[in-house]
Amino acid sequence: MFYVYILYSGLLDKYYVGMSSNPERRLLYHNIGKSGSKYAFTKRAQDWKIVYKRSFDSRENALKYEKTIKKKKSRTFIQKLISDYEDS
Repeated sequence: MFYVYILYSGLLDKYYVGMSSNPERRLLYHNIGKSGSKYAFTKRAQDWKIVYKRSFDSRENALKYEKTIKKKKSRTFIQKLISDYEDS
């Protein structure tokens, strides 16, 4: 199982979209600054929380959905996803 997740940092008032087979573990890495390169976006804050998560049966489908969200480059679109997720 693979997941597309959205993190939110209140400190930065920013969202981050990612994909992982274990989003809870990835969240830990984001919050301790071990999320990739030393220039990784999420290193700027340590208060990230998962505000959206959707499961997929394949890595390919999860990557496709992650790219769809990122291509929109829309905070409004992301907030709508989160709102719909919280209502379900």
